[in-house]
Amino acid sequence: MTTLSPENSLSARQSASFILGLHPFVRTEAWKFLTGYYSWQSSQDERLTVDSMRRKNYEALCQMYKKIQPLLENLHRNFIETRNNIAHDIQKLYDKDPLGNVLINKKRLEKILLLSYVCNTQAEYQQGFHEMAMLFQLMVEHDHEIFWLFQFFLQKTEHSCVISIGVGKNLDMLNDLITFLDPEFAEHLKGKGAGAVQSLFPWFCLCFQRAFKSFDDVWRLWEVLLAGKPCRNFQVLVAYSLLRMVRERALRESMSGDDILLACNNLIDLDADELISAACMVYAELMQKEVPQTLRDFFL
Repeated sequence: MTTLSPENSLSARQSASFILGLHPFVRTEAWKFLTGYYSWQSSQDERLTVDSMRRKNYEALCQMYKKIQPLLENLHRNFIETRNNIAHDIQKLYDKDPLGNVLINKKRLEKILLLSYVCNTQAEYQQGFHEMAMLFQLMVEHDHEIFWLFQFFLQKTEHSCVISIGVGKNLDMLNDLITFLDPEFAEHLKGKGAGAVQSLFPWFCLCFQRAFKSFDDVWRLWEVLLAGKPCRNFQVLVAYSLLRMVRERALRESMSGDDILLACNNLIDLDADELISAACMVYAELMQKEVPQTLRDFFL
């Protein structure tokens, strides 16, 4: 790696994380590079400086929040409602493993999510963020790391999991992809299976978190999304690959939209590598065709 130019070195590292995945022992540190928390070209001293800066910035945001909290409570009805929603969602999380060991700190997680809601005007809190943020708390130790990794993840994935920004676009592109690659299935989804695709928004809101058998599988897919390999907006190819798993049955049994949705929701305990490989095959199939400009702009 040291013989490569900085540009090629960066590309090689990202490609390696895509093709091979990250070993659990290096995941915590590697995610800071994949998300942009650290620069790929930074030295150890520079990373120490950056981490100190991130910590101070986080603490400054916390202090700002304390000062404006009374104002928010008095003037913004949405603030109190959102705070209650966050507290409610956090309480529903399983915070212990099968042996009874505590996995997460709910109070810390609630504070981070509330701060994210106040500070990130692009991504207002939505149900599911609590599950995503929990995975960051399982990965790293300090609150400032959790907060910034969550923010950078949203930015690096182009807010594709945010309902008001990326989810609707994902669903539209998924429809376009089905129409282009599988006209027969598209026709069924416009007829008796109508409504199924638009009801798949939880896949995108949670970045497919509930489809996998382990947290390692979730992280594995998220690492591919962060690496941007083999293309942008890989999440739509993943969703298409999941739909393909129920396609034959849907057509054979002439399933309704509700039945297709139920079949999709039953796709659980999946293996991330197998799903990633299937999505890559879809991408390869797509690149062999004369792709419509809308799809080309979206993926390339």
